[in-house]
Amino acid sequence: MGLWDTASQEDYDRLRPLSYPQTDVFLCAFSVVSPSSFENIGEKWYPEVSHHCPNTPIILVGTKVDLREDAETIQKLTSMKQSPISFEQGAQMALKISAVKYMECSALTQTGLKAVFDEAIRAVLGTQQNTNKEKKRSGGCQLL
Repeated sequence: MGLWDTASQEDYDRLRPLSYPQTDVFLCAFSVVSPSSFENIGEKWYPEVSHHCPNTPIILVGTKVDLREDAETIQKLTSMKQSPISFEQGAQMALKISAVKYMECSALTQTGLKAVFDEAIRAVLGTQQNTNKEKKRSGGCQLL
């Protein structure tokens, strides 16, 4: 398994799609304590990856869940009239973008981290099994 963390800066908007061919699964991540990163899923990342790889599964991942209940983080968000993204909001976004799953994790505490990568492997294997079934049904030869 190879992982690519793509640059999100606008300077790379034209180059980033060059890394998408042969992608087996997208882990679209946002911070549960950054409403702007959550908004970017629907406004930037989903449109981009679904345009370039419409049949590639997406797993939506909420990160930094250890900070969702952190008093200092909540205070900062409250001062900006914001609040952490709830699990329910993440699950709704996953439905909106047709993600195969919504998951949450924390790199700091390792909570849910292994489960995210296990699910990515399952998504890839499930896609490959479906592709193999299609090839068998169609005789295994496709001409474009």
